[in-house]
Amino acid sequence: MKQEQKLALQIAIDGPAGAGKSTLAKLVAKQLNLFYVDTGAMYRAIAYKVLKNGILLEDELSVSQIAKTTEVILDHSEKQNVWCDGENVTLAIRSPEISRAVSIVAAYVGVRERLVELQRQEAARGGVVMDGRDIGTQVLPEANLKIFLTATPQERARRRWLEFVKAGKNVRLEEVAQDMQKRDRQDTEREVSPLEPAEDAVILDTTGCSVERMAAKIIALTQEDGR
Repeated sequence: MKQEQKLALQIAIDGPAGAGKSTLAKLVAKQLNLFYVDTGAMYRAIAYKVLKNGILLEDELSVSQIAKTTEVILDHSEKQNVWCDGENVTLAIRSPEISRAVSIVAAYVGVRERLVELQRQEAARGGVVMDGRDIGTQVLPEANLKIFLTATPQERARRRWLEFVKAGKNVRLEEVAQDMQKRDRQDTEREVSPLEPAEDAVILDTTGCSVERMAAKIIALTQEDGR
């Protein structure tokens, strides 16, 4: 009798900005030898191209058309580079300007439909750890494990501010906190794929917890219930 083939492991990690999604997802993917897919970087790449081409963020039709014709490629190597139409935009998409623009871009139906399609194609390549804001609810609703990360607003703002400082960006912590509050409202109140945990997601608070400890928790969860 032919043995049934085991499906590739899919882990969906969602949560608001600064909750630690990317850092944690990268570590879990590395330890489990899975692909890491940063869906937020894909949306940031679209926002980058929109601003680069001088398109108004409020022009939904033009923004959606940009998304449909833009090639976004994620480097699955250890460097985790992001390429937008052949340009390495890994550092450029982490600016405060892109952070402010991405929620507007990500709210458009045309943009989300195109990127969800690309994200599912990434998942079809093999086992993945994918992080974002609607992975468990929209992109990979059949994922083996769904995680929703949280942290206090103060902790999330501090983490994002430290990222900017490390990247040489001159930005005040108060400004980052205000931008993050606005981003939270946009993400949770948008009509298309709002930020919310899947019904079967495991809620994890990362406040004051090391990434190594959180990764160990998630890896332990993959071994439960035959995942």
